[in-house]
Amino acid sequence: MGPALEAAAIVPTRTKPVDGRTVLLCALAIPLGVAASIIAQILVHLIYAITNLTYFHHLSLAPVNFIGIHLSPWTIFIPILGSIVVGFMARYGSAAIRGHGIPEAMEKILLDESRIPPRLTFLKPLSAAIAIGTGGPFGAEGPIIATGGALGSLVGQLFHTTASERKTLLASGAAAGMAATFGAPVSSVLLAVELLLFEFRPRSMIPVALAASTAAAMRIIFDGAKPIFDMPILDHPAGGALALYILLGAFIGLCSVAVTKAVYYVEDNFEHLPVHWMWWPAIGAVAVGVIGYFAPRTLGVGYYNISDFLSANMAVSAVAYLFLLKFLSWVISLGSGTSGGTLAPLFTIGGGLGLCTGACFQHFFPAAGVDLRVAALVGMAAMFAGASRALLTSAVFAFETTLQPLGLLPLLGGCTASFLVSSLLMRTTIMTEKIARRGVNVPSEYAADFFDQISVREMLTPNPITISPTQTVAELRAWVDSRVPGSTHQGYPVLSPQGHLLGIITRRQFLDPAVEPARTADSLLSRPPILVYSDASLRDAADHMVNHDIGRLPVLDRQSRQLVGILTRSDLLRAHRQRLTADHTTARTLRPSPISPKTYNPTSA
Repeated sequence: MGPALEAAAIVPTRTKPVDGRTVLLCALAIPLGVAASIIAQILVHLIYAITNLTYFHHLSLAPVNFIGIHLSPWTIFIPILGSIVVGFMARYGSAAIRGHGIPEAMEKILLDESRIPPRLTFLKPLSAAIAIGTGGPFGAEGPIIATGGALGSLVGQLFHTTASERKTLLASGAAAGMAATFGAPVSSVLLAVELLLFEFRPRSMIPVALAASTAAAMRIIFDGAKPIFDMPILDHPAGGALALYILLGAFIGLCSVAVTKAVYYVEDNFEHLPVHWMWWPAIGAVAVGVIGYFAPRTLGVGYYNISDFLSANMAVSAVAYLFLLKFLSWVISLGSGTSGGTLAPLFTIGGGLGLCTGACFQHFFPAAGVDLRVAALVGMAAMFAGASRALLTSAVFAFETTLQPLGLLPLLGGCTASFLVSSLLMRTTIMTEKIARRGVNVPSEYAADFFDQISVREMLTPNPITISPTQTVAELRAWVDSRVPGSTHQGYPVLSPQGHLLGIITRRQFLDPAVEPARTADSLLSRPPILVYSDASLRDAADHMVNHDIGRLPVLDRQSRQLVGILTRSDLLRAHRQRLTADHTTARTLRPSPISPKTYNPTSA
């Protein structure tokens, strides 16, 4: 290709891991982390204020718990009244305040280009504060995560970002909300990757990490560096105990499937009630009030219950009583469609179940050295791993919230076993079942782009048939009519006598009846050549085809600037077939491809 023509040629731009837009997202993510941490503080203290006012009849922002409290029968009506308010807010404010928080954010990412209505930024935390403050058995983290995500989406809309950039900002706000609640920045980033981003790219990871670390630093300023779940220092797990912790994780995985199905069973039954959905939270709150009267510790967030499980400060019978009633109260209330989170209840149920199962292991295998505290820790994380399929988030979260490094090995084994069992028995998760029922396909596997790993030279068709610029349209038509090999192709490179690429013409151009037979091939070239170099990736080539609405690209060697082949859409599909064949889960259903990868020798081109 001549220098002048080379300067005019249209080639794909090589993608970069990060660029100036990434810097902009980082500049937005840091204040987003600060804002999310402030929102978290406001929501948590608003919950304290409502709880103090409704249950203890005084106005205070001090933390509350229900340990050793005996409630009046009249307190049964407090959750019902709070749920009536939430029902009215959902009907006349926004129905999007209903639900867990994370599934709704996932749906906005998958269906609405990460656009969340601005009113949710204050309606979601306010409704959650009322629901939890009046006794709802939920965690504050779900609404905080949803609010942070809504704030990130709002920032993205204000700055006119792309859908991908809004997704990054939404995930940054959500991760910041979780980090601000638990002081767990690493697991917050992993949560964003596993449940929101559906990718692992520097341009999205960097802003999310900055937002989460900023929010975690702000939490230290507000609440100190003490872990949210305090527990005694652990010992190294013995081999026998480690095997039992893995078995415990598998059992918890089985239970996580039952918990998920129970939530949606209750939700499906509420759908059949002959009353408007705005009244469902009040109906579900009847169970919350009644159970809360007999077991006050089931009311509210209850992070102190998790701490007691992890310290083994409660009798096994009391733990079983508490986590079973907490499960019953939570599953009915959540299924009613009120506003609340899932993380803290899952941790409570899993921690209690793990401690009780660990006690059984101690009875039947006394020599194994099972530690009830570790059993509770593994149970807590494994329940979330099985219910949400966020494997790394679950293990790292349990470590960050307890700062017990010796628990990492049992955590990884138990969470992995839970993840395996859950994946075998359940197609969706507690986070994705609702949106999967609406026909939304939620990504469940994150892999590097296969096209990014293959260069054009590996899949191009070498030695393409070329056309001389002086050939006439009449000659080309006669050649096509002869039906010789190669005359059925859809496009042909035009080469100068010196072998330089001038462009590409298509059958449609020279077979057009309006074109005069005497015209030459070079007169049909209407634009500079659109080409790709042999060392480019298939992803760059595919994007280049889409951007210019073409089905084939001439391929040049970058060093010699000579034509070495042509890349078509069929070549892209052939590469995709190789990926499917390499995947053991689909290889059995595919016929072997008769076409092998094509190579070329640039020195002989």
